[in-house]
Amino acid sequence: MTANTAALLIQHYVDNFRRLPWRAAPGEPAPEPYRVWLSEVMLQQTTVATVRPRFERFVERWPTIEALAAARHEDVLSEWAGLGYYARARNLIACARAVAERGGFPSTSVELRQLPGIGAYTAAAIAAIAFGERAPAVDTNVQRVIARLHRLRHAPREIIEPLLLDMLPAARPGDLIQAMMDLGATICRPRSPSCQECPLRSECAAFASGAPAQFPAPKVKRVRPHRHAAAYWTEWNGQVWLVRRPAKGLLGGMAALPTSEMTETPPRNLNSIGVVRHVFTHFSLDLHIIVASETVGDGWWQPVAGIDEAGLPTLFRRAAELVMSASERRAA
Repeated sequence: MTANTAALLIQHYVDNFRRLPWRAAPGEPAPEPYRVWLSEVMLQQTTVATVRPRFERFVERWPTIEALAAARHEDVLSEWAGLGYYARARNLIACARAVAERGGFPSTSVELRQLPGIGAYTAAAIAAIAFGERAPAVDTNVQRVIARLHRLRHAPREIIEPLLLDMLPAARPGDLIQAMMDLGATICRPRSPSCQECPLRSECAAFASGAPAQFPAPKVKRVRPHRHAAAYWTEWNGQVWLVRRPAKGLLGGMAALPTSEMTETPPRNLNSIGVVRHVFTHFSLDLHIIVASETVGDGWWQPVAGIDEAGLPTLFRRAAELVMSASERRAA
């Protein structure tokens, strides 16, 4: 099955290639490792549709790894605002500086894993796509496609990686990996897979079972704990007081409104303007927006009219939008 499956998948990729700014088309020279690395970091927990314009803006501002390595920490975090999972941005800076110091990216997955913020999957993806190493890069789409091909209810990485490795050709293994990523994203979806459009249906044991969506078994969702915190809006002369969050921890290093400690119960304050709810990876949060007359912490005055230029993460951007909407309603 392996050789035929790989051939069918590659042909489908050639015929249905998605041109993305970090990719090289089948038959073209491999893309720059900088672009592959940056795209893989951005795409973690984030959709292609969201990443594409942000990637293009990012590489226009910092077109090389050397340019990114020389950038100010605050500028990179500000540019990252809205993409979420901000530890990625901090690791991005550390990795760029490490790569620039050594004179370029290493070309093997083993060496790539030694860089800040690069795990097993990202290292394998860069090595396969940019350097042509037969490295089994297993993301969620690849995992699902392989699991269905082999009708696996449980598909841990240690099972999937050797099955993928058996399929990888000696030449341009990254094309097959990207072909499988595309197949999982567009056809072999978690629910309601479009099996009649799939080039691998004749090879697929899950399709033959008549219930392909049952493979692999869905993960049991954990109940997220819920938290509350207050964010303080202090406005003076058309400006709002902002602070920079501690480098480590939630939204580390990002511009923000001053906040209280998180609690399990809502804060009691009569000056609350409203609440912004945000879901993080491990918990959900109600952020209560409170009008304050005094500044809190070390920070700076940001013009309210230029709040979009502050680089606020989504949580605090939505808080600012709530306050400004309330002000507009009062003025009307």
